[in-house]
Amino acid sequence: MKLLSVNVGKPQPNHWKRLSATGIDKRPVEGPVAVSAPGAKGTGAVGLAGDRVYDVRNHGGDDQAVYAYAREDLDGWEAELGRSLANGVFGENLTTLGLDVNGAVIGERWRIGADVVLEVSCPRIPCGTFQGWLERDGWIKEFTRAAVPGAYLRVVEPGDIRVGDPVEVVHRPVHDVTVALAFRAMTLEPDLLPRLSAAEALPEEIRELVHRRTGG
Repeated sequence: MKLLSVNVGKPQPNHWKRLSATGIDKRPVEGPVAVSAPGAKGTGAVGLAGDRVYDVRNHGGDDQAVYAYAREDLDGWEAELGRSLANGVFGENLTTLGLDVNGAVIGERWRIGADVVLEVSCPRIPCGTFQGWLERDGWIKEFTRAAVPGAYLRVVEPGDIRVGDPVEVVHRPVHDVTVALAFRAMTLEPDLLPRLSAAEALPEEIRELVHRRTGG
């Protein structure tokens, strides 16, 4: 398991939301890239140096510090969409190889390289910017049905990362709430929502959502 690519955003005009720009256009960099906890949502800060988000209401902050997507899943989308998909095209900071990103459980921790430790916090929920960026009508529904959303991660231990760094799973909670299951529960399968209560590492706003919808 390793980092196939480390990707940092290049600002582009956002034609799909009432925002001045978007950071979804992630491009591979050689590194090393510094990784640190960005702090509370609302500033645009994220975990990788040189990157940021512009939809500060919905993105960024400690619970969405880093976004990871598996190259294997990008390859699957290439076959489905009939087009080439470069590393970073889904807006991911980390393109991984050999790592089951969607099968990771909430709260699972990955050591990357010598120093950095990241914790899986929640799945990515698709938005209008993502659909517009890929120039594919109906993409939000298509992506949602597939339930391979990729994972947002928190920064537990900061440091530097670079292309080729090994990724090791150093902690895995005993519950069975995976990234994919959490995504399904939050989108098309709300009957799964009660199961999310076992994942204490979910962001507080998601835990509150689960409480409101399940009444428990």
